Amino acid sequence: MKRCGWVTDDALYQAYHDQEWGVPERDGRKLFECLCLEGFQSGLNWLTILKKREGFRAAFQGFDPYVLQNWGETEIAELVQDARVVRHRGKIAATIGNARAWIAIEEKEGFSDYIWSYVNNTPQMNPIESLSDVPAKTPVAEQLSKDLKKRGFKFVGPTTVYAFMQAVGMVNDHVMDCVCRDGPKG
Repeated sequence: MKRCGWVTDDALYQAYHDQEWGVPERDGRKLFECLCLEGFQSGLNWLTILKKREGFRAAFQGFDPYVLQNWGETEIAELVQDARVVRHRGKIAATIGNARAWIAIEEKEGFSDYIWSYVNNTPQMNPIESLSDVPAKTPVAEQLSKDLKKRGFKFVGPTTVYAFMQAVGMVNDHVMDCVCRDGPKG
């Protein structure tokens, strides 16, 4: 089975690629989780985050923004000691602040509607022939990154935002001959 070149032989990674990556996600809370996890991934590889994802979900109360908005220094100090997550104080604090920013968007216009408006609510199909054709960022990712920052989000640079856009199916960057190009497998 032909997969995108970034997928290793790790079964967890293959399952993620085959069933999740690039599948359009419209649930605002799931989008929040993914954006937070992409922020934690910055400087690391995605497999590290994927292996800790259940630990992240437990430690961050299911990435419930309405719970996280009330957290402060006590919870940050606890999480910096929690081996279930990436113990980066700035990224942990950013997740809490991002919950507050998410709530503001969710209550005003809906987070999913806001995010998906950047691609006119339609997944963008990119003609990716090989891994070297995949951009690290795009003008749309740069615009979305800038606006997220303006709205109070942290750890949402354009490269992180583009990885998020790929993960949640806003763009389809599966290589043309990937078994998942036309949808998830398994």
